[in-house]
Amino acid sequence: MDADENLPRRSDDLAVQLAKQDLDPFSVAELETRIQLLETEIARCREKIQRAVHHRASADALFKR
Repeated sequence: MDADENLPRRSDDLAVQLAKQDLDPFSVAELETRIQLLETEIARCREKIQRAVHHRASADALFKR
């Protein structure tokens, strides 16, 4: 576990701002585009997590942890 995982999220965090945004003004097409962008970002985050996990496993194996 990283030390910063226990810290509160920054108040200017874009994900927090995005979650608070009113969706009423958006059209169906705009919402579908937004969903696609979010799904792309989720995939990017999952890839980053996998790289971090594999990197950590490689380091642990190297140092026989």
